[in-house]
Amino acid sequence: MAKKELQILVAEQKILNRIYVIRGQKIMLDKDLAEMYGVETKQLKRQVKRNIERFPKDFMFELTKKEFENLRYQIGTSSLPANLAGWGGTRYLPMAFTEQGVAMLSGILNSKTAIEVNIRIIRVFTKLREYTLTHKEILMQLAQLEKEVKGNTQDIENIFVVLKELIEKQSTPTPRNKIGFKQYGDEKG
Repeated sequence: MAKKELQILVAEQKILNRIYVIRGQKIMLDKDLAEMYGVETKQLKRQVKRNIERFPKDFMFELTKKEFENLRYQIGTSSLPANLAGWGGTRYLPMAFTEQGVAMLSGILNSKTAIEVNIRIIRVFTKLREYTLTHKEILMQLAQLEKEVKGNTQDIENIFVVLKELIEKQSTPTPRNKIGFKQYGDEKG
């Protein structure tokens, strides 16, 4: 059982490593998806183009040249020779698939492998979303705490001012009237 769980974790980590954020969306690239599905990238692209009505812009978009170069830089492949970088020979800009686009791919790539991989990918996207929501709640709580602390800052400063005044009063005692018998010659005593 532990071996199977480890295999699942490794598979999920591989998927997670292939999710990028472009245009503020979590996406996967055609090349990575094709590799996971066990098909050639050109075959995946061909199937998508044949079924393009299933892929509106919020499901799939083509990267711009600048986005592609930035992505290559982030991945660390820009310094490798083109044939070793895994991007060599690319004549067309990559397609980027959002979570919904990946789900739609299962309808056009109808192999057992594609369906199994798709299920794993969707589960990873779901975990990512849950993780993001959890962190968002924590960040909102921290922001609320920060507001409360900022509101208390003036109160804390006032407390320190009063404490300083009390300390200063104790360090310079006020003159007191003498108590007791008065002798002749004492005028105010």
